[in-house]
Formats: sequence, C-alpha cells, structure tokens
Amino acid sequence: VIGASGYAGGELIRLLSTHPHLQVTQVSAHSNAGELITSIHPHLTTHNGERFLSFDSLKYEEIEIAFIALPHGQSAGVVEKFAKNTKIVDLGADFRLTDAAQWSRYYDGIHAGAWTYGLPEIPGNRTKISESSKVANPGCYATVIALATAPMLPYVDASDIVVVAASGTTGAGRAAKVNLIGSEVMSSMTSYKFGGVHQHIPEIEQATGAKISFTPILAPMPRGILATVTGKLKKSADVKTAYVGAYKSEEFVWVLPDGQLPKTSAVIGSNYVQLQVAIDEHTDRVVVSAVIDNLGKGAAGQAIQNANLITGLHEYSGLTGTGLGA
Repeated sequence: VIGASGYAGGELIRLLSTHPHLQVTQVSAHSNAGELITSIHPHLTTHNGERFLSFDSLKYEEIEIAFIALPHGQSAGVVEKFAKNTKIVDLGADFRLTDAAQWSRYYDGIHAGAWTYGLPEIPGNRTKISESSKVANPGCYATVIALATAPMLPYVDASDIVVVAASGTTGAGRAAKVNLIGSEVMSSMTSYKFGGVHQHIPEIEQATGAKISFTPILAPMPRGILATVTGKLKKSADVKTAYVGAYKSEEFVWVLPDGQLPKTSAVIGSNYVQLQVAIDEHTDRVVVSAVIDNLGKGAAGQAIQNANLITGLHEYSGLTGTGLGA
C-alpha cells in the first residue's frame, strides 16, 4: 500500500487486514517514512510496531499487487518503479481519463494515459477489469453518481442530468486546511467547486455518456456521500423496475423497497451502495437518491473489489461486511 498515511490508505490496510487471500507486506508513506503506522492510524493494531517505508526502501520486485493511494498527479511517477508484471490498482486520478484535453482542463501536469476504468457494475466493465493488470479506481463522487445515473439513461434526456451531492470531510484528504477544521465544518454546510468545475465531471461523463451538471456540497460528517440525481423523462417507463433489473445480480448495489430511503450511516465502513428511485410527476423527472461510503465503495473497498478481479479471486472476497448502521 503506497500512500498509506491518508484516509483511503488507512482504510485499505484496515480492510486488507481481514482479507482471506491478500496480505499486506509493505506499507509506504513517503512524507511519514520512519513513523509508526499506529501513530497515524491508531486503530490499525494488526500493524503494531511497524513503520511506514519510503518509496526508495520498498522492495518493488517482491510486490505482486500494489495499491497506490497518492494525491492526484503523483502515481504516474511511481508506477515506473514496478516490474512490468506487477498488478496495480491506482486510487488517484492519473489514469482515469482517456481524453488528454479533459485532463489538462481539470488537473495539473501531463496526461499519463488511461488504464482500465474500475467500476465493475457498469455493463461491460467487469470483463475488461478481469482481463487487465492495471486498473484506475474511480473517484468517490464518480462512483455513486455513475451508478445512480446509468440505468435511467434509456428513458431520460441524457444531455440534462442534474446532480447535487454532499460528501463527508474525508473526501478532501488528510492535509490540514482551514475550511476543514472542526470550527469551520461543524453545524454548517457549503457548496464548493461551484459552477461545473469539479474534476469528477469528465470522469462521470466518460463512464456514462451523459452530460452532467454537478454541484458538490461539504457536509458536517467525516464519511459518506449522499447524491441526488435527476433526469428529464422523454418517454413513460417503469424506471424503478429498470434499476432493479440492472442491479439484481450485483452484490454491492441495493435498490431499496418503496418507502425506504438511503442513508449514509447504513453503508459506512462497507463497500455497499443504496439507491432509491422515484418519478417527480410535477416536473416529469426521474429522481434517484444514492449513498456510499466515500472511503469504502468510493475508494478502498472498490480498490479491493478491483484487485480481486484482476488476481482471479472471488470478487466479493473480504468485502461482504455490512455498514455500521449508526
């Protein structure tokens, strides 16, 4: 696990500590190299007494599968150190986008290319992932919004998809920022990257083929995302049944019964997604409410799901624990 001092890196180690087939052998956090793992992640007692390694001290030739959880733009420089046959799941954005122009618009630095996009529940993706050795793990917002959007697209105007989504503060990373300190976040909500400038927009559009208007919101909670996605109906249809059919064979996506709404506490600590679907008859719009744990299905859980697929393990290995619920 490279970049293990961050929230996603810590969640990776926590989930891998109980994985039946994958064993963590090296843990790197370059800026925290030499520090005890438990000094940053006190809950990771399975690594008590172990210290973070630097990039240079990793034994790259011994690594069978690597998880890279570095800030955007840093993964490309690290992957060159691995043997060609090493399997890699990158949790950063470096290899998600196929369009270099879109990368330049939303990110800094040179476009590094594109790997297989690791969202298994999108039709056709699972086979591509299973046949790959390098996978780009989707972003947290992109995951929940794409899964909430894809089944409605045959029935709505795909050029008019509107999304409002609220995320917990861990989605912004662990670096100290004034707008993320407790006094600023508690008892307050605010929009950010307002007006179509969020970096996950091209990723969502690439994954779904839809055009997205997206407003992200910072919520006063550590973990979780609640997304509301709407699309203008172009023909009458039983859209709820379409969602049930789309995800009936998917372990990690739950379409809830009528009358039950998703809530973030139900999925925290898990790799699960909850969805509810309705038709706003007043405006003829499909409305989908969806939740994930941004560190689970939005990051570490999905990374392990992808790792299971590219190593030939059962896709659900180590991931069937349910959310905390409260």
